[in-house]
Amino acid sequence: MSYANWSRRGFLRASTTALLAAGLPLWYAREVVAAREEATSKPKRKIGPNDTIVMAAIGCGGQGRGIMRSAAGREGVKFVAVCDVDSSHAQQAVEDLGGGDIKVYKDYRELFANEELDAVTIGTPDHWHTLPALAAIKAGVDVYCEKPLTLFLDEGKVLVKAAREHDTVFQVGSQQRSDARYRLACELVRNGRIGKVKEVEARIGRNPVGGPFKEARVPDELDWDFWLGQTPEVAYVPERCHYEYRWWQAYSGGKMTDWGAHHNDIAQWALGYDGSGPVKVDADGSPWPVLPNSYDMPERFVCTATYDNGTVLKTMSDGENGNLFTGENGWIFVNRGKIEASDQALIDEPLGDDAVRLYVSNDHMGNFLDCVRSRETPICDVEIGHRSVSVCHLDNIALNLRRELTWDPEQERFVDDDEANGLLRREMRSPWTLDF
Repeated sequence: MSYANWSRRGFLRASTTALLAAGLPLWYAREVVAAREEATSKPKRKIGPNDTIVMAAIGCGGQGRGIMRSAAGREGVKFVAVCDVDSSHAQQAVEDLGGGDIKVYKDYRELFANEELDAVTIGTPDHWHTLPALAAIKAGVDVYCEKPLTLFLDEGKVLVKAAREHDTVFQVGSQQRSDARYRLACELVRNGRIGKVKEVEARIGRNPVGGPFKEARVPDELDWDFWLGQTPEVAYVPERCHYEYRWWQAYSGGKMTDWGAHHNDIAQWALGYDGSGPVKVDADGSPWPVLPNSYDMPERFVCTATYDNGTVLKTMSDGENGNLFTGENGWIFVNRGKIEASDQALIDEPLGDDAVRLYVSNDHMGNFLDCVRSRETPICDVEIGHRSVSVCHLDNIALNLRRELTWDPEQERFVDDDEANGLLRREMRSPWTLDF
């Protein structure tokens, strides 16, 4: 036996051991390792200059730089520009990319006017996801956009229509779809391992409580008016900006869209509702905070979405973070650290040869870049991302109105409810519009 063969075998054994430590059963760990081995053993065409994916990063805060670095570290990827309304973030991104001739933009419109790009990463605050994505689509540029995909539901409808019309490869950053634990949980649920699913819990944590916060001088490196974008003009408060924007209705949807976009995405994947959604929503929770210059999302909540097959998806603030699937024959719980079941045999018994198997991706950014080259559909396509965050938007609307709402997932409208339908769209501050 050659040393090379021993080394490869040892590597495969180590990979399997790592997956077992992550909670996967032996049969599934072997499948994952085999899939990775098959992907890496295929003869690879040498990537030449014409195959290089020329990219730029829009939004260069922590997560924005993270997805930028994930793409930049791949063979055949070249970043030529970064774009951010905070010059300190842009400069850090340039340094992360090694400096050189990386161009810096504040206005994404100038980026698309001046650069010949194949793809962009969008890691902006939530209220700035849609407009740069639409500009990219119009420019013929593929998009990797962070979750939650949209600020309000009608933005997603426009994005899906635009991406389809322009044949855009569009990956939403719901990376749990590229985690073997979540794929296993969804395959087990989809194949009836726990029987008919009665209820899914998406446990996402409580919204922070804080404020009133003091107004402050705008930092020299930040264009505050541009950062506000489509949202109402207000004085600068540090706690409105950068990471903390998540807890303000004007810029995001609180934990509901921050973590709910992840866990509701997994729920819909497992239930087989990627292109659809619930037919009813209802919600209850803490009062909505009303103090000025304060976080304004309710601290605690339980939101109930009911599907046409009777399954209930509860998005809730309490409980261990993750997804709990409860069926007639037991339960399965999954999060980023483990997968558990009411009976370990529910996990350990291999799926049959005729079982439904789901899209395999073990590398979310790699899947996007592969699809940019192949023009195939990525694992979390624009419509999947839209439909997943739609559940979050519906829940927040029900939480706002505190009554049961009937939803038509095909028309994407509430049934005979003008008040609720009025909350599917927001007024945008001039000069920003959703026109495409």
